[in-house]
Amino acid sequence: MSKTRLSVLIVFILNPNLWVFSQEHKDYQLITIAFYNLENLFDAENDPITFDDDRTPEGKDRWTEAIYTDKLSKMAEVIAQIGPPQAENGPALLGVAEIENRKVLEDLVSQSVLQQKEYGIVHYDSPDRRGIDVGLLYDKKLFQPISSKAYELKLFDPERENKRIYTRDQLLVSGNLVGERVHIIVNHWPSRSGGEARTRPRRIAAAVLNRKIIDSIWSQEPYAKIITMGDLNDDPKNKSVKKGLKAKAKLKHVGLKDVYNPMEALAKQGLGTLAYRDSWNLFDQILVSSAWLKKDYDSFQYYKAGIFNKRFLQTPSGAYKDYPFRSFANGNYTGGYSDHFPVYVCLIRKVMK
Repeated sequence: MSKTRLSVLIVFILNPNLWVFSQEHKDYQLITIAFYNLENLFDAENDPITFDDDRTPEGKDRWTEAIYTDKLSKMAEVIAQIGPPQAENGPALLGVAEIENRKVLEDLVSQSVLQQKEYGIVHYDSPDRRGIDVGLLYDKKLFQPISSKAYELKLFDPERENKRIYTRDQLLVSGNLVGERVHIIVNHWPSRSGGEARTRPRRIAAAVLNRKIIDSIWSQEPYAKIITMGDLNDDPKNKSVKKGLKAKAKLKHVGLKDVYNPMEALAKQGLGTLAYRDSWNLFDQILVSSAWLKKDYDSFQYYKAGIFNKRFLQTPSGAYKDYPFRSFANGNYTGGYSDHFPVYVCLIRKVMK
């Protein structure tokens, strides 16, 4: 598709997340799919079986019901706007990370600004030692889940007598997106806590598991439309993504059973989703399988990727000016949003006459 053809007029139609493109007498529909790390979205209740003591009214973070309510409102405010400038009504599918349980997702989708979306929830409790999970929100008008499964990532620390490292599951959800069968994988790979080099094998293991999930889908559906997304705690250029996941950075290098990573081009432009010590990282990524890259737009195809980094999501002043305006810093609730910016991809197809 040429640059001229991509310069389109977008007009809002009946469905809040379904748009019509009109250019050279050709019409297209657009759908946004996104990922957002919600930065420790915990409720204020003390769960005796998870390590949530800090995020309670009596805990170190003094996490009260009032703070939780404000955090929910802030997260909903962002979600309702994720996407390109013209799309102001939230994504059709949204992968999320750093959520405590299903209850916080239920509270989130019930926020007034999101109620028109009628978001459904797919969530499994994971064995993560911090008690945080991943999940998928979906617009019930656009997506109907058929099956879902949580894949456990089993890790062991060789420096501590192979002690088990408990981390997040990888969530696979398969279903129909406006009538088309798609597969969505939501990830939150092991962090760099303890050092990037020391923890690198954990993220490579996560990438290998993710690729196994993708390959298992392809073994049944060679032309499957797959999207894998998440906070990978690595940049697009890192070994986990390039070697473990076998991601391709250029469209001309994408073969039949390959995944394309549009985020690598954004990273090369110096863009990022989180900042640390005056350096930007692009840990939050969305990758698409080759079936999304056809020139035939009778079905949904990949259009573009972006980072949702509007000014209100950036720290307004001080040493961390322009960094993501996180919701918790220096032991206090800041009234901000998250320490990560959301990311998104847009899919388009010709309007059915």
